[in-house]
Amino acid sequence: MSSAQSLLLGGIPQQVDTTAVDTAQAASGQASSLLDLLVLGGWVMVPLLLLSVLTIYFFVERFITIRQAASNPEEITDRVREYVRNGDVEAAIRYCEDKDVPISRILKQGLERLGRPISEIQEAVQAAGKHETFDLEKRTNLLASIAGIAPMLGFLGTVLGMIQAFRQIQTLQGNVNPSVLAGGIWEALITTATGLLIGILALFAYNFLIGRIRRLSNDMERSATDFIDLLQEPVSADQAEELPR
Repeated sequence: MSSAQSLLLGGIPQQVDTTAVDTAQAASGQASSLLDLLVLGGWVMVPLLLLSVLTIYFFVERFITIRQAASNPEEITDRVREYVRNGDVEAAIRYCEDKDVPISRILKQGLERLGRPISEIQEAVQAAGKHETFDLEKRTNLLASIAGIAPMLGFLGTVLGMIQAFRQIQTLQGNVNPSVLAGGIWEALITTATGLLIGILALFAYNFLIGRIRRLSNDMERSATDFIDLLQEPVSADQAEELPR
């Protein structure tokens, strides 16, 4: 065998190996692309992406609302108590309006009913507290729903991917290789992982917000109780004349 033939025969495998390496690198880069992974996930990725956007929106919107509702309950209650003891109910109402937080709005409902029976004032304060808690909890139930729906959608993508894979096996009558089943396997794995990730994030967001809301509700209940106790304290004649009738 001549040296030229040796070089020719030796050069062909080298060229094939180089091409194979380049192909593998290109495939690896393509698989690592987020957009390509989403495409491989199939149509189930569309509702999953929508749920992820909704999760972020609901969490940010509720977090901002709860943060704005946070206040110093002791400070607000002490100021209202000071105004009431001085007989200046109108100033107490204006103070609550200026604060404009759940606790101050609850106390305002009680202040506007001063002079009426304690039971009526207490019912009004409790009703206001329930209303404020309901407003704080709005849309948190949607986060809980997303936490349950997202993994189920991911599992649906898994089932659809496996169905596709087995249909390919049946179509090819068993003459298959891993590359033929890659589409179904990618769809199954990607949708499951995505659904679980979104579900975990939504569940964390829900529990985090509910914890903050419960702390606010506890502060509101404590302030309402302190306010009712304040009304049951002995009132001087001068203070009684200042109460609305």
